[in-house]
Amino acid sequence: MRLQNIRLPDGFHIELYSDHTPNARSLALGEDGTVYVGTMTEGKVYAVRDDNGDGAADRVFTVASGLNVPNGVAYFRGDLYIAENHRIVKLPGIAGKLASPPAPTPVYRDLPDDRHHGWKYLRAGPDGKLYVPVGAPCNICKPDPEIHASLRRLDPDGSHAEVFARGIRNTVGFDWQPQTGELYFTDNGRDWLGDDLPPEELNRIDRPGLHFGYPYCHAGTIADPEFGRERPCSDFTAPVWTFPAHVAPLGLRFYRGTQFPQSYRDQLFVAQHGSWNRSKPQGYRIVLVRFQNGRPVADEVFAQGWLDSNDDASGRPVDILELADGSLLVSDDQAGALYRISYRKP
Repeated sequence: MRLQNIRLPDGFHIELYSDHTPNARSLALGEDGTVYVGTMTEGKVYAVRDDNGDGAADRVFTVASGLNVPNGVAYFRGDLYIAENHRIVKLPGIAGKLASPPAPTPVYRDLPDDRHHGWKYLRAGPDGKLYVPVGAPCNICKPDPEIHASLRRLDPDGSHAEVFARGIRNTVGFDWQPQTGELYFTDNGRDWLGDDLPPEELNRIDRPGLHFGYPYCHAGTIADPEFGRERPCSDFTAPVWTFPAHVAPLGLRFYRGTQFPQSYRDQLFVAQHGSWNRSKPQGYRIVLVRFQNGRPVADEVFAQGWLDSNDDASGRPVDILELADGSLLVSDDQAGALYRISYRKP
């Protein structure tokens, strides 16, 4: 990782928080400041501690291992929830047990164990429910809408599970807008329509039951070549913002803190993981989506430099987490690292 190459707006600084989290993916924050880190290829979940408050990790614990792609992590009321490919498990009372963590307790088993888009994101919502997506088991196909290409919500004990939204190809990040309480999520568009189609999506859910178009319509206006004749784009909820094709937007966070200048308050940071099959790579950065009156109006690059001028990538941002002091933590699964972005007035 070459953090000296990362470019940020004036006053912002990026530093290594930890490089002992191989394949670091989704992030969650405990009440005591512990950062929980999910993985895909490692089968492990880490707990990372900054004991002396200097902005860098002092200890890293492995709190779970041998799991089935434990990408998603959510901390809720003292317990750590982990989304594996096929189920959600819980580590009860995790904060006081980092050195000797409890065995995972299954709380929800009714998830398909697909490998294609099988990794799951996980958040606890402001309504006290868990939210977990189930991606499409393919690039483009017409799966059962009660099983795949959906977002589910359920009670923390696994009960009252329901499909909350449909037509979602693969989301690996969502957050609730502070002013409206509406859920915003990224969705990765299909492949093999060329370098520049379809755009990637930022979507908004203001009520249950919405359908966002997959597999019939992409980005609100683009009929799928195979399935688009079956239903028109007008049948579905269009994205509220789009990004360039193949940048792979994943984790996102609305900024609620006070460390950054006021102009960043309630604005949306989005990690763009980067393209894997575009002829000229793009993404590999963090963008800021500007909101006015509760709606997105513009976006701009906030942090870049993981992709150099020779199209070589030194890292791939995955998720974003706001720490208690208002700084941001960014996970990088390629480098197996966490970075801390802070602000000091120039």
